[in-house]
Amino acid sequence: MTTLGDVLAVLDRLYDPAWAEDWDAVGLVTGDPDQEVRRVLFAVDPMRAVVDEAIDGGFDLLVTHHPLLLRGVNSVAATTPKGRVITDLIRAGVALHVCHTNADNANPGVSDALAAAIGLRDTHPLKAMPAEHQLPSGLGGGRVGVLEEPLPLREFARLVAERLPRTGHGVRVAGDLDRMIGTVAVVGGAGDSEFARVREAGVDAYLTADLRHHPATEAQAYGDPALVDVAHWASEWPWLADAERLLLEGLATRGSTVDTHISTLCTDAWTLRI
Repeated sequence: MTTLGDVLAVLDRLYDPAWAEDWDAVGLVTGDPDQEVRRVLFAVDPMRAVVDEAIDGGFDLLVTHHPLLLRGVNSVAATTPKGRVITDLIRAGVALHVCHTNADNANPGVSDALAAAIGLRDTHPLKAMPAEHQLPSGLGGGRVGVLEEPLPLREFARLVAERLPRTGHGVRVAGDLDRMIGTVAVVGGAGDSEFARVREAGVDAYLTADLRHHPATEAQAYGDPALVDVAHWASEWPWLADAERLLLEGLATRGSTVDTHISTLCTDAWTLRI
């Protein structure tokens, strides 16, 4: 029998909670480490539709990238949307485990999967973690890499659109469309706080999500790299396949196995662009 504790031991080795940012809330949200786990569902967001997918599909564990309870709460009564989710998960015996910024900072992590999705090679972290507590090398958020062949910005943006899941958000581009793109920085999720590091990296393009008007226009004023902005969900969804594969490999070394599935429900907030 594979227990939740067995699965968490592998996930915590892959995405150590110590690698999470200090503001984050990662780890086990619901579930008993002694309960049996036969089926695991991976998803970006613990949204109502995803929780229903986990319950209706008979999954024992839901692993998500984003937290359900990022900020402190005083109640999980079923009178609120999140309280109802917690109540339903517990009633159905479905455990919920979160790998957020600890998966962002892991190696391989969220940005590695994004870099691989668009064909980057020779990657290294954009933001290295401090070398404290004898942490493994290569940890840190974002990745910088090289395309197999340079592409004009317009073609690079089309490549991104083809390789990532389609969303209502689409792909937004800022810069000279004829500019040749060879080196690229990527950050899965919101990335406009990393412009200084991207500038220092000297790349041709920056692929991320949730770029706001003022940071983007300021970056262009500096003559920074071309910008390619995608939906937050789409930028992090490729990580799910990596997490699934690495979990199965880790369990196999322990003589355990589970049935796994990746949710294809698009939980990006934006559903239509006119």
